[in-house]
Amino acid sequence: MGLDVGDRNIGVAVSDALLETAQGRTTLKRTSWEADVQHLRRIAEDNEVSKIVVGKPLHMDGRESPQSRRVAKFAMRLSKTLSLPVILWDERLTSFAAEQHLEEAGLKWRDRRKHVDKVAAMFILQGYLDSLKP
Repeated sequence: MGLDVGDRNIGVAVSDALLETAQGRTTLKRTSWEADVQHLRRIAEDNEVSKIVVGKPLHMDGRESPQSRRVAKFAMRLSKTLSLPVILWDERLTSFAAEQHLEEAGLKWRDRRKHVDKVAAMFILQGYLDSLKP
């Protein structure tokens, strides 16, 4: 499962059983830790998730940002709560790529905003899956 974690939303993607392709699932509107974890637990169980890839937002030069530290804390807490390994994955430019992808698909700005987080999660997870291939 791949996650694009923001302060207001969490984009969610899962892979196929062969770990070849990532598919965007949903965008979770964040409300509370308990509600967010319950929703993510259900997705993980329904999709037999064995590991979670969380996008780590870095500055373009690779330095950490305050947001990357918040996401790392979220990832550690999520790993402990769900008892699943969590991998932090460089997410530089994934939101930009997601926006471009949705624009090329012909979606208007308001519609793109509804889907950008799950598409970004899809790009994060696909990047990780591609790194597993020889």
